[in-house]
Amino acid sequence: METVKEKVSNAAAVAKEKAKLYEAKVQEKAETATAKTREEKELAHERRKAKEAEAKMELHQTKAEIIAERLNAKHAHMMQGHEAVNTGSQGQQHMTTAPPVTSSTALPVTSSTAPPVTSSTTEAPFAPLANPPENY
Repeated sequence: METVKEKVSNAAAVAKEKAKLYEAKVQEKAETATAKTREEKELAHERRKAKEAEAKMELHQTKAEIIAERLNAKHAHMMQGHEAVNTGSQGQQHMTTAPPVTSSTALPVTSSTAPPVTSSTTEAPFAPLANPPENY
């Protein structure tokens, strides 16, 4: 359920959007009234559409910011008192309480046991069949 603060913020964002939409319509009417050619009227209409799209974009950005703030606050509240949380390979969370690795307790780095990879452009990765089967 939404919090009161979030509801009020969303209502304010919607009110701003509606005010901008109304302003764009009024401006279009004023421009079409003074327009002398059909192209000028079309230009006024396109300007209104652009301003409406901008207002809607700002509404969605504001709503996204409100949701992000709520999630950040919830995350900060949930993380109080925890040192660190690591996500395992299966998506399970494990609390880490081990001391940090220092240079004296670190394991030595060894070379890999895999053979080195050589790149040869002249050799084919497989040998062609000398006698392919008949139903091949």
